[in-house]
This record gives sequence, structure tokens and C-alpha cells, in this order.
Amino acid sequence: MANPLRKTMVYLGLADEDYDDVMPEAPAAPVARTEPKRAEVTPLRRPAPSKHSAPAGMSEILTVHPRQYRDVQSIAHTFREGIPVIVNLSQMSPPDAKRLIDFACGLTEGLYGKIERVTSQVFLLSPEHVAVSGEQAEVAPEVDAGFFGQ
Repeated sequence: MANPLRKTMVYLGLADEDYDDVMPEAPAAPVARTEPKRAEVTPLRRPAPSKHSAPAGMSEILTVHPRQYRDVQSIAHTFREGIPVIVNLSQMSPPDAKRLIDFACGLTEGLYGKIERVTSQVFLLSPEHVAVSGEQAEVAPEVDAGFFGQ
């Protein structure tokens, strides 16, 4: 039986009828199968921090004044190391500040930390092992908290 594509090409005049495109097959050489080499994998595991023990030598808090959304990388890197971060959004545009706060909420939730609003544009990101004490100030209804009222 001829190839349907070949028949179509002959019908359209794109190929000759008498040409036979069946070629004799060459004998196939046996292929030797080899097992692929696999590299050894060394799992990287961090010791799980306990909820009430602070890492030895934790004596710093990073204060960040981001100007653009891309400054979030330094915040995330520092927070993942277990260092509390204070973020002052006063130098950011409102859309970028909202994006940064959304990212910070996801970051703290994913790493079992906590995010707290200190003022209308200042937030504290505290890791799981850091306890923050102090009285919670109630937001007055006449203060326009905008999107920071999360």
C-alpha cells in the first residue's frame, strides 16, 4: 500500500508516479545498552529550629528602607537566616508597597514567622523563634490605614 502523502503529491502533480520510494533496509546493528551513571546525591538539611529556642548569638535586627519592589530580595534573604526585619515603606509608591507587604505576608507565613504593623508604613517581620512583646495599639477609626489595614 502506498503512502497517503505520496498519493496526494502524485495527484497534485508534485511527484512522479513511477518513482518508487521504498528503499531496501540495511541490517540493524545490535545496540549495546549501558546503564546511565548517576551522581550521588547528598541531601542538604537544615536543623529544624525549635519554637522557643533562639539561635546562638542572635543580636541583630535589620532595618530596611526599600525604594523599589526588587529590594524585597534582601529582606527575604535576611529573614530566611532567622534575623528579624523592620521594613519602612515611607519611600515607596503605594502599589509597590502593597506588593511588598503581600510578599512579606507570604514569606512570614511560609517560614512560620509573624508580621506586625508598627506604624502605618513600618512593619516588623519576626521569625518563628523571636518573641515580640508589647501592647497592641488599637487603630483609631478616623485614621485612614488604606491597604495597610490587613
